[in-house]
Amino acid sequence: MTETLSATEGTTAAGSAGEHPDAPERVRPDASERQPEVVADLRRTGINPDFWYPVAVSSSVRKSKTFPARFAGDRIALYRGESGTVYALEDRCAHRQVPLSMGVVEGDVLRCCYHAWAYRGNGRISQIPYLPKGTDLKARPPRGVRAYPVREAYGLVFVFPGDPAKADTTPLPDLPEYASGRHKTMTFSRTVKCHYSFMHENLLDMNHQFLHRGILGKIQPRLLGYESGPQSVSARYLFTHAGGKQDRGAGLLAGEGFGGNSPDVITIMTGYPYQTLQLVPEDGELPQFSLWVAYVPEDAEQRTCHVYGLLMIAKPPIPGA
Repeated sequence: MTETLSATEGTTAAGSAGEHPDAPERVRPDASERQPEVVADLRRTGINPDFWYPVAVSSSVRKSKTFPARFAGDRIALYRGESGTVYALEDRCAHRQVPLSMGVVEGDVLRCCYHAWAYRGNGRISQIPYLPKGTDLKARPPRGVRAYPVREAYGLVFVFPGDPAKADTTPLPDLPEYASGRHKTMTFSRTVKCHYSFMHENLLDMNHQFLHRGILGKIQPRLLGYESGPQSVSARYLFTHAGGKQDRGAGLLAGEGFGGNSPDVITIMTGYPYQTLQLVPEDGELPQFSLWVAYVPEDAEQRTCHVYGLLMIAKPPIPGA
């Protein structure tokens, strides 16, 4: 009798690798009998913390002030010291767990609002004011709090929430248009109640332009092609204005002047964990505008994310515009 085995079985009671050569051939199961392949649920997959993530707009972290931030359920206390440097600490005092974001900045030290424990920017405790003078904190060191690597760039405060040993070798995003005198930058910052992956998919899918018909008019997007790699996926669309009223500002943004309807090429790339979009007029060489976006989970379940966007617009050749 022919014996049916699963592909993962090595031996059975009827035979083994050393069975008689005249034994009947084993039959592999058909597709209907195989175990289904386990596929990860993207909506339950947490974002990789080993990247630089914006957690605040720089102007929100004022000198000698604190700012409460979040990354995937972790509360982070940002503060800007007297020197102008921004520090990022775990948002809890090691003593009574009071949020350090409620504390007081003194020089480049953050003091807890409850018992005035003082923390340096590296998370170590520098003073417990009610201890007797001469007490050596190094001899009886209370446990400090976690300090996050932090950098400021592009008008945003970035932290590295993952393995701190990887921070120095992990680059910040490269945005040359931000410092270009030919571009004007608009900064976006808002919370959206959805998993971060929904946001990546939304921008990558240009057929949703129907949503923007009140500004863009009727747009006919045509997919020109797409490419994918180990860490990125990109798609190119041809945008053609097919009717309807287009906002005058949208026309200028696309470099069409007043009332123009020339096609544009939109290139969207998700280079994990960031996303970029560029618009280039069909006959142009340089992008008319570039959009860089990061979606930062706020809650532990990662069902709410904060969107940070930089829209870098080429200045029109009209003085004062």
